[in-house]
Amino acid sequence: LLDHLRRAADGVPLLVRTLALRAVLLLTVATAASFGDVPLAAHQVTSTVWSTLVFALDAIAIAAQALTGRALGAGDAPAVRRATTLMMRWGLWSGVAVGVLVALVHRVLPAAFTQDPDVRSAIAAALLVVAVSQPLAGVVFVADGVLIGAGDGRWLAVASTVTLIAYLPMLLLAREVGQGRTAPEAMVVLWIAFSGFMLVRWGTLWWRLRGDGWLVTGASR
Repeated sequence: LLDHLRRAADGVPLLVRTLALRAVLLLTVATAASFGDVPLAAHQVTSTVWSTLVFALDAIAIAAQALTGRALGAGDAPAVRRATTLMMRWGLWSGVAVGVLVALVHRVLPAAFTQDPDVRSAIAAALLVVAVSQPLAGVVFVADGVLIGAGDGRWLAVASTVTLIAYLPMLLLAREVGQGRTAPEAMVVLWIAFSGFMLVRWGTLWWRLRGDGWLVTGASR
């Protein structure tokens, strides 16, 4: 029973991390809703596209997670560093490739979701911001995968909570700036704020990875 309780307790930090990230997404939707029906509809489509891109980039993060766990379990910290550097490069360049693709189709893709010209324009504007932010997203997802693979759940829980708190003033500012603007302008403001969240998240992950506190090898893990 105690062993089962310990295993359950080990999963609590990752649950906290996930809840913090979900809260970010819900608060972003709430902000989009405050702008009106057209921005909300545009945000729904844009967030769906963004989520699809997440699945594509997350494939590299899953690989990073597996490589990290395997190397740390074998007690090979240098191999973890090498794999992390390699996966980060893959994440960055995959993000660049995905971003270029989104930029190329940002005016065409909205037609697959709606015939409303106002919603189409708002989606297209938001997708441009999404395209620019994809290289950042690529390295964020890989870094997150590395730390999950390292079993660094407690730190991830704290970092995600801090990032959520840091995102709140960005959302409030976006809501203030976006009120009364056209739907495309409001979407650009909102997705710039969301990119700000990703930037803060990257900062916390980078800070952790630059040290050695997460590199716990062998049975001590």
